[in-house]
Amino acid sequence: MDTIIWILILLTAFNFLLKQSFWRMGSVCMAAVVAAAFSVAMWPLAIEQSKTQIADWLSNTDLMLDTAVLLTVEVALQMAFCLLSVHVANFSPVKKRMRLAWKLLYWFPGILILAVLFFALTQLIFALPGIAFQQVAWGFGLGGLIFIPLGCWLIRFLLPEEEWRLELLFLTNALVAVLGIIATVNGRTAVEGVAEVEWDALIGCIGMFLGGAILGFCIRKWKRGRWLKI
Repeated sequence: MDTIIWILILLTAFNFLLKQSFWRMGSVCMAAVVAAAFSVAMWPLAIEQSKTQIADWLSNTDLMLDTAVLLTVEVALQMAFCLLSVHVANFSPVKKRMRLAWKLLYWFPGILILAVLFFALTQLIFALPGIAFQQVAWGFGLGGLIFIPLGCWLIRFLLPEEEWRLELLFLTNALVAVLGIIATVNGRTAVEGVAEVEWDALIGCIGMFLGGAILGFCIRKWKRGRWLKI
């Protein structure tokens, strides 16, 4: 399970850099400054943590299930950005609300990177016990300030085609979603199985499905009729 957690951390950091590879370098530098400032500001809280406490957090199923919600939301937003980017690039004209949604998702860097930075800072403090905490935090922040723009530049250099980077971002987020399910469930099911069939609920679901299908069919016929008249 620890291996899966580490893979998730690395994928989250990689997705953060990959998403910023679509930005201009000035915006990337601003994001690097924010990440560095966050790392430096978090050192008083980071020194209060212990390896045992962090291990307890990672083994806490309820906490991990809550984390899965944030993970799912972030993955959904990043994958929606990939799909909207394809739509905006290949369809014209693009509706204003569609372009607005794409812009909002374009500037969404991800929130889980903050948890990754905090975790990395605590691990670095554990690994350097003889150095002052402030120095470790400032060194970590300076490293992030340099590594984030450098990492984005390296990704652009290795994958100059924006389409490839967009497809890679979609696939890596899909992988994060799968690994997140494995890491957060950890052998526990959220709903217990029942031996009896809830016929009322089943009939209600079937009715909603059929009603939605009929409504969608009627709307489609109506729109096609309007287009034929035009």
